[in-house]
This record gives sequence, structure tokens and C-alpha cells, in this order.
Amino acid sequence: MPSFDCVSEVDLHELANAIDQTSREIGNRFDFKGTSAKVELSGSRITVFADSDFQVQQIHPVLYQKLVSRGIDIESLDAKAVEPSGKGVRQYLDVRQGIDKDIAKKASTTIKQSKLKVQAQIQGEQLRVTGKKRDDLQAAMKLLKEAELGIPIQFQNFRD
Repeated sequence: MPSFDCVSEVDLHELANAIDQTSREIGNRFDFKGTSAKVELSGSRITVFADSDFQVQQIHPVLYQKLVSRGIDIESLDAKAVEPSGKGVRQYLDVRQGIDKDIAKKASTTIKQSKLKVQAQIQGEQLRVTGKKRDDLQAAMKLLKEAELGIPIQFQNFRD
């Protein structure tokens, strides 16, 4: 029976490359000379350090541009509030991996309400969609791409 998996993953190697590029650009920019502005990656958490809240907001477009050019969707970032840290401020950006239970349930109900002849099963942090016809599965893919789930969705393991 044909099936595919819906996942939400970020390539950590590309993420590290985007952070390195952002750090280099911040080091070269004139408006950040002599400041403590920097971007670090630890695990799946990005930390933005700066002297003020304004500088943190100035780092975001640089970071987002590098992420998008590396093929990482910005929807996968969960920005926390800017908080004071020593002499400056910092902000954490968590990188979301996998599909949460709530989002998986929302996607599953979206598929069921569409009256397509496919079934959706939640398997850990992914969603498996099975059906008898390849066309129905492709219609389900299109439906999930157009649905406003709040996370980027990728499709893997398409089996005929």
C-alpha cells in the first residue's frame, strides 16, 4: 500500500554553516565594531548576544537571510524574549525538530475533513499517510503544504 511520512526536520550541518556565516558578517559590519554582538549555536539552540535590544533586532535580518539561503525555513525557529545578561542582552532561538502531538492531530484532522481516501497515523514525531492510490497521496501532500500548521513540513519515504 503506498505511503509517505510527513516530518519537520532541520539539517544541523546547514544550520551550523548559517550561524558561522552570520558570525563572520557581524564581525565585518561597521555598526557592530567594538560591540559584544555575536551568535552561537549549542545543540539545537541559537543564542544571540548583543549590547542592546536594538542590536539584537539588527542581527535578526542577517541571521534570517543566511538561514533562508541555506534552505532552512524560518518557521522552524521559536524565538524567546530578549533578556538581560551581564552588561548586555541575549535572546534564545530554539530550533524545532519533529512534529508536536498537537500539530500532528491538526494535520490528521485536516486530512480527514478533506474526504480524501487516505489514512493518517501519528508515529512519534512524524505523521505517516497511507492510501490505495498515488494520486490521493499527492493530493494529501498538496493539502498539507497549503495548510497553516505553523511548522515547515517535508515529505520522506514515498513508497509505491
